[in-house]
Amino acid sequence: MGRLRGWVIGVLVTVSIGGTCVAAGAEPAEPSCATSSGREFAATTPESEGMDSARLTSAVQFAAERNRLNIKIFRNNCLIGSGPNNASTGHVPWNVWSVTKSVVSLVAGIAWDQGKLDIDAPIGRYLPPGLGDEAHRAITVHDLLTETSGLRVGVINEGVSGVIPIDPNSAVQALGVPFDNPPGTEFSYSQRNVDLLTYVTELAVGEPLQQFAQRELFTPLGIDRGDYYWARDRSGHTYGYAHLLIPPDDLAKLALLVSNDGQWGGQRVISQDYLQQAQQSGPTHTCYGYLFWVRPGCIEMPAFLPSDVFAMSGMGLQNAFFIPSLGLTVVWTGVFGNRSSGGPTGILQNPTELTWEFFRRLLAAFERPPIPDPGPYVEPPITLDPRTYFDPNITLALFGIGPDTYQGCNVLSCLNIPLMPPFSDAPVGCLILACLGPDPRTPGIH
Repeated sequence: MGRLRGWVIGVLVTVSIGGTCVAAGAEPAEPSCATSSGREFAATTPESEGMDSARLTSAVQFAAERNRLNIKIFRNNCLIGSGPNNASTGHVPWNVWSVTKSVVSLVAGIAWDQGKLDIDAPIGRYLPPGLGDEAHRAITVHDLLTETSGLRVGVINEGVSGVIPIDPNSAVQALGVPFDNPPGTEFSYSQRNVDLLTYVTELAVGEPLQQFAQRELFTPLGIDRGDYYWARDRSGHTYGYAHLLIPPDDLAKLALLVSNDGQWGGQRVISQDYLQQAQQSGPTHTCYGYLFWVRPGCIEMPAFLPSDVFAMSGMGLQNAFFIPSLGLTVVWTGVFGNRSSGGPTGILQNPTELTWEFFRRLLAAFERPPIPDPGPYVEPPITLDPRTYFDPNITLALFGIGPDTYQGCNVLSCLNIPLMPPFSDAPVGCLILACLGPDPRTPGIH
């Protein structure tokens, strides 16, 4: 716990300042272990799952040395590899950042399964009359799920107002953002986009999103309401783009639910049909499914991985990686850890160095490695311009100023809805990165 606390303090200071091959002979096996709503994961030896203990330990140790604070490696549902800090970090809620988007996808999928949310419908079907203009109301739920809404993006600006929670109503603010592209025509990674989706889903199910998610998603997995904190904006609507602070042990349960095609302990939580759609890219979103990253060579997924790889991905390398053809699920959390000769800009552009070297070691741990050694990571040239991540108009809109403003919405009031003070939604012990401390009101697995 002391090491985790040190990391949190250090990172809080930092934040405040400043050609693929399919694995040969890799038919997915029947699960060797069962999923459980209890607090312990079914575990076995690496050798029982066709892997070498020493080489697997080397891969885990490499990840731990690269700031991975919690590491879990599953094969065929069995826990076969654990990080050295798992005992002290597994029960502590940690901000998984954009992994939250994939959790929103699961919630939306359950709503779709229940016939409450139509993926092909325009969001105007669910929005209150008069909220948003005709063009914004014509965005479809599918556009939001695939990040093809066409809304202008300012990733840093969109995110900072949630880290320091001054957003009056993030979904309504999204309805004021102009279009860079017609909806459904081009992928653009927007944070506001997913906040709008959580609001639409909430309206579709007819109850607060977190209430629906707890009953339909978390409770069946044995994830208690007191385990986690999921931040809301000052209008009380759940952030969809980030700010789910959840213990790594619970995150691993969500990952195992996905790797088991939505089945949990004999109970169907989410349909296999939806999850298969969620893993499919398309011509306008070649690296993306329904708020899941898909395909090797995209985001942190090395190009040498099997073609069925997909992932949940959050800032600072919060990840769940899935390789169905190998029966592999890898879940880890931490504080960055990848290296670049280009400094912070290189780390932002090329996030694959750590995962390349880790998966190189992990796949070599198979008794029959599914691929030849791909060799050391070679970093591409740095071409990223960090300024493309900023759009000052998105920040100005918080104050009711500039072209992105939604009329009647600013930091003082929004659509005549009383606004909570900043940070008022956060429980004791929870601040930006983690929930820590002895107070019994602090979320966590107790």
